[in-house]
Formats: sequence, C-alpha cells, structure tokens
Amino acid sequence: MRTQPAVGSILIAGVGNIFLGDDGFGVEVARRMARRALPEHVRVTDFGIRGFDLAYALTEDYEAVVLVDATRRGAVPGTLYALELDPVGDTNGAVETHGMDPANVLRLVAALGGRPRRVLLVGCEPSDIDAGTEDLTGLSAPVEAAVDGAIEMALSLVARLREESRDA
Repeated sequence: MRTQPAVGSILIAGVGNIFLGDDGFGVEVARRMARRALPEHVRVTDFGIRGFDLAYALTEDYEAVVLVDATRRGAVPGTLYALELDPVGDTNGAVETHGMDPANVLRLVAALGGRPRRVLLVGCEPSDIDAGTEDLTGLSAPVEAAVDGAIEMALSLVARLREESRDA
C-alpha cells in the first residue's frame, strides 16, 4: 500500500532507457542522487521507461515534480536545461501509456484525474549516436560529464521551490 507524500514533498523522477545510450541520462542522475543525503521532503525515484508508474506517481499530492531526462533542443551535447512544463499537458492528443515523453505522461495524468501543481524538467542535450556503429549502453562522454551538474541543478530547483513555498 502506497502512502501519500508528506505536505510539501517534492518528487525527483529520473526517466529514460539505459539500453539507448544517452537516453539513460535521467536514470543515472536518479541512481547517483539516491546515494546522497537528501532533505526528508525529497523523494528520488528511477522510473526508467515505466511511464504508467510515473503517471500514477504524479497523481499523488506533491508540491512539485522535477523530471530528469535527455532532452533534444539543438544545443551542444551535455548542455543542461531547466524548464517549467505545463502540468496539464496538451490534452487534445491520444493518451500513450508506453511513451516516456513528458507530454504523454502528463496527458495520462490528466486522464487519470490528476493534476500536478508544478512540473519542472532538468534536461540534458544528448549526443547523436549511430546505432549501427556504437555500443548503446552507457552515456556518451559529454552527457556523463553533465550528470553531476544535473544533480546540482535539481537540488537548486528544490531549494528554490522550498523558498517560494515559504514566501507564499
């Protein structure tokens, strides 16, 4: 039986596929964060490719959710982004229960009757990997080098969210 998160809790959700190279970025960030001492109001979970499980977690009463994922935006591989996402997502599209695209997951959350308060994304620009010539397990060098920075970025977002909630 799952318990509801404590008031003011923040979920950091690592997502991605470790068998697709840099797509495993969010999983690696969550794995490393789980070994650190974190504030008691912060829960870190590796959701991997389990979009349905993530959607159910997002229906819980978290103050905010920080997704961590590889994110293509056209910059140099290893570039980190901090973005705020629409917590409802575009509800006009079909609900896809197997895709880990954040918009798909947020549509599923809405279909399940949930509405996260705030959804942020810590994203990392992946390298282009030619599946025919590269071993796809493990992160590329620039993305691996960005993991510690992503952890610090996520923790900085958590601190900012806590400060904003105190000021409200």
